[in-house]
Amino acid sequence: MNIQIFGTNKCFDTKKAMRYFKERGIKYQFIDMKEKGMSRGEFASVKQAVGGIGNLLDENCKDKDALALVKYITDEDKDEKILENQKVLKTPVVRNGKQATVGYQPEIWKEWA
Repeated sequence: MNIQIFGTNKCFDTKKAMRYFKERGIKYQFIDMKEKGMSRGEFASVKQAVGGIGNLLDENCKDKDALALVKYITDEDKDEKILENQKVLKTPVVRNGKQATVGYQPEIWKEWA
């Protein structure tokens, strides 16, 4: 398994995800989205794995203006705007190769083992 966890140090679900893998002795790579976000390729892979942008957006994010902008701009501009402002994404984003989840989803992570 090649686990990557994208999130922030202040996000409780991200902390729970890291604890989940640590307790099971599964190595993971943590990427702090405040310092370094997802690359274009990583974002495209995650978007495809979770079934589109709608499943990635965090309706409760603090930056409501950016969220509204992303929702109402044209589809071809959405990816670019999200890559510029990754605060609108739900965290944690957990990747295992081509597979990915958004949020705390241990029932799916169990299937990866």
